[in-house]
Amino acid sequence: MSDLAALERETLAAIDAANDESALEAARVAAFGKKGAISALLATLGKLSPDERKAHGAAINALKDKVAQALAAQRSVLKNAALEAQLKRETVDVTLPVRLVGIETGRIHPISQVMDEIVAIFADMGFSVAEGPDIETDDYNFTKLNFPPGHPAREMHDTFFLAPDADGERKLLRTHTSPVQVRTMLKQKPPIRIICPGRTYRRDADQTHTPMFHQVEGLVVDDRATLANLKWVLEEFCKAFFEVPHVGMRFRPSYFPFTSPSLEVDIQCRRSGGEIRFGEGDDWLEILGCGMVHPNVLSNCGIDPEDYQGFAWGMGLDRVAMLKYGLPDLRDFFDADLRWINHYGFKPLDIPTLAGGLSG
Repeated sequence: MSDLAALERETLAAIDAANDESALEAARVAAFGKKGAISALLATLGKLSPDERKAHGAAINALKDKVAQALAAQRSVLKNAALEAQLKRETVDVTLPVRLVGIETGRIHPISQVMDEIVAIFADMGFSVAEGPDIETDDYNFTKLNFPPGHPAREMHDTFFLAPDADGERKLLRTHTSPVQVRTMLKQKPPIRIICPGRTYRRDADQTHTPMFHQVEGLVVDDRATLANLKWVLEEFCKAFFEVPHVGMRFRPSYFPFTSPSLEVDIQCRRSGGEIRFGEGDDWLEILGCGMVHPNVLSNCGIDPEDYQGFAWGMGLDRVAMLKYGLPDLRDFFDADLRWINHYGFKPLDIPTLAGGLSG
């Protein structure tokens, strides 16, 4: 019997020391396996007399039951420990912010945002959007717009000219979006009411100029267009775009080959601590150029200036974006810096509307 007590202590100690399933299985095999200690004791019962078998059998079976219970208990402990470890590995800390994915992490570039804002404003006034190619002919970019031969804007220091084609014609990267106005007038009869947003190109680069930039121009041609209409359109645009109830405007005489008379437009503002506020203050800031469409331009595009007249205007999208949203350097627009776009960009679903607010 002393051997049974020693075997019990040894077996239970091995079970208690098992810290994983493989160690517990080894303890089970050592006790109940084909060559296990308890299995060996049970095999000896057949050689004993009935009285000895009865006495020893009861003791061995009691040991067998105790070891089986210990195995089951330790197996349950190990199973619970494994579950706890798994739960700890897979725990989600709901106190941390959820990582944004998909559309919530994207940002709309300020230029795209401002272009959408301008389109929303003029669409409300009944304007449609017209587009044209970035590579233009000299005829559409200059001649039909009343640029005389030898005009400085035709020279290499302003314009990106391409290599001559087989016919000797040199195409160019458009220097303004005015060729879109030409293309529209050539294929569409008045009345015309369009805006022309897009990329433009000039040989210039500094803090407020880049070789590629964005413009938006507007054109109205009908039999009743006047400077008063032009003034109203621009005033309504500035109030809506800068989101102010009133904005003072000043029209100064200027010169553009394609308009007559030609005007530069200043808007009322207040400068304070590097910030510009519109619709208040005593300062003025030039924002765009405009005028009545020159009769030569109408004639060049197949429209009789005796029957129709029109007005047009143009402004830099990049410039008005800088003014509205306080962007200090035009070159940052084109650096593709993710940190910059995350800071200055707009959420994709913040679609500009006059009813809901242009800038959200």
